[in-house]
Amino acid sequence: MQRLIPTLRRDQVDEGLLSVINTLQICAKEISFRLHQGELAGVLGSTLDENIQGETQKMLDVLANQLLKDILLENPHVRAVASEEEDGIVEGEKTGEYLVAFDPLDGSSNIDINSLVGTIFSILPTPDKTTSGEDMFLQPGTNQVAAGYVLYGPSTMLVFTTGRGVRMFTLDQKVGEFLLTDTDIEIPNETCEFAINMSNYRHWQPQMRHYVDDLLAGETGPRCKNFNMRWIAAMVADVHRVLCRGGLFTYPGDNRKPNKPYKLRLMYEGNPMAMLVEQAGGLAHTGEQRILEVQPEHIHQRVGVILGSAQEVTTCLEYLTDSQDSHSTATDV
Repeated sequence: MQRLIPTLRRDQVDEGLLSVINTLQICAKEISFRLHQGELAGVLGSTLDENIQGETQKMLDVLANQLLKDILLENPHVRAVASEEEDGIVEGEKTGEYLVAFDPLDGSSNIDINSLVGTIFSILPTPDKTTSGEDMFLQPGTNQVAAGYVLYGPSTMLVFTTGRGVRMFTLDQKVGEFLLTDTDIEIPNETCEFAINMSNYRHWQPQMRHYVDDLLAGETGPRCKNFNMRWIAAMVADVHRVLCRGGLFTYPGDNRKPNKPYKLRLMYEGNPMAMLVEQAGGLAHTGEQRILEVQPEHIHQRVGVILGSAQEVTTCLEYLTDSQDSHSTATDV
């Protein structure tokens, strides 16, 4: 089987980017080891602190964040890093050609129940020397040179793209290397699966509720086919399922906090996952525009997310743009 670095070299990935991806895989192996030790490593449970998002941190959130930050900043090709867990950016080598944004441990609420979690990353080029600080990261997702995630499950998998399709690597625990196990990933155009947090149903806009109502109505409803609902409570795991067998994943906005209607972060979750999904033939949208074309206004910006099988994303968007709400008779709350 092909190993990660030789595979990238055959793709003629430049040495700087290859070095950054190699550093990320080193971090992933260490995080994977800590996670699979579980309670034996003494790193389960929550801290007494909250991150910049106002979320209670798990001990492994803190550990994974520190590990990624420290190891990446030792790489001379990394100009700066931005983390979902950090208030601001952390600068590295002034001549570094790349910026790395990451969610160190997506789905960390799953840690203590031994369920799926992952690390999501986005790699951007360093802009010209006149741009500095957080402004360096304020680039649309179309500028990404690579994106991916590590899924820590029964096996540890590295899934990423450098703009030449999506590949999946599996960590061989015997040799300590990521080996290529799937290539040229393609998301089926149609699907009968969707993933959404139904506990927020009452807070969605009417059009989104109408869309979900029609999915749940199955073959007796206007869609005339049955759908299965899946929800793992970790974007990285739900998107992995979409890449493996199709589906739709969405985390729409809701009306609980008018000044903060969205859950998912553009730079740490939306952009990298959108790049992967589009490279695999799917679509990724905010409900208003293509995710990859959103111009970030700050590093912790949040967006709505609708991604997955192209035909189903298109259908969902048709519901959202139907101002007459003609698809069903659900009432507003």
